[in-house]
Amino acid sequence: MNTSRNPWRLDGRIALVTGASRGIGKTVAGTLADLGAEVWLMARGGAALQKQATALSEKGHRVHALPGDVSSEADRARAIEAITEHVGRLDILVNNAGFNIRKPALELSDGEIRSVLETNLLAALALSRAAHGLLRLAGNASIVNVSSVAGHTHLRTGVAYAMSKAAINQMTRNLAVEWAGDGIRVNAVAPWYIATPLADQVLCDPDYRAEVLARTPMGRIGRPEEVAETIAFLCMPAAGYIDGQVITVDGGFSIYGF
Repeated sequence: MNTSRNPWRLDGRIALVTGASRGIGKTVAGTLADLGAEVWLMARGGAALQKQATALSEKGHRVHALPGDVSSEADRARAIEAITEHVGRLDILVNNAGFNIRKPALELSDGEIRSVLETNLLAALALSRAAHGLLRLAGNASIVNVSSVAGHTHLRTGVAYAMSKAAINQMTRNLAVEWAGDGIRVNAVAPWYIATPLADQVLCDPDYRAEVLARTPMGRIGRPEEVAETIAFLCMPAAGYIDGQVITVDGGFSIYGF
């Protein structure tokens, strides 16, 4: 660790955040920028992405918009090429982009299952592999994968989503071991329900929301900044000996018993 740096800041760090135009990814991008990082924002929604980049720039932050679909090999390559040409290294990669198709297993088509796995899992692995060279050049880099408590236990999110998040957890552990010698730490965060537009699609049902709160010891829905700040911590020099971990951010849900 460079002792000349504040271990609780990210000044001078270069970060790439996927799914950065809304929800957790949007908050992560803003949090990293507030802590001093130069942030590259990648997402499919061009207009929303540019709005986020403009808002952060107006706060005096160094940010760059990278419109693109993380599940597209060509878009991933363009993102890595842009960062390579502009700064030539990458300190932080946050694999946040993801989505879900909420159906019982027998109602999911093969195409729908492949689509969820491609975006949530395979794209994260592909981008991590593509970014490896830039991360290794940084010498003390960090990858944080956004998982879910659905990767730990059964939820009503469905089998495809749960499979993708369970696999993200194991991908995190394997890459942490493989890449530790390259100066790249790999960790993950696994949230429960967080107040985002995606979660609001189901939490708007008062009965379902009541069930969620009843299963959450802290008795409330999580806030996006609570996930973002955990991710930011894992990227800091202060977390320099944390590797291969899946940090659950769930208000106590996952340890709730009878």
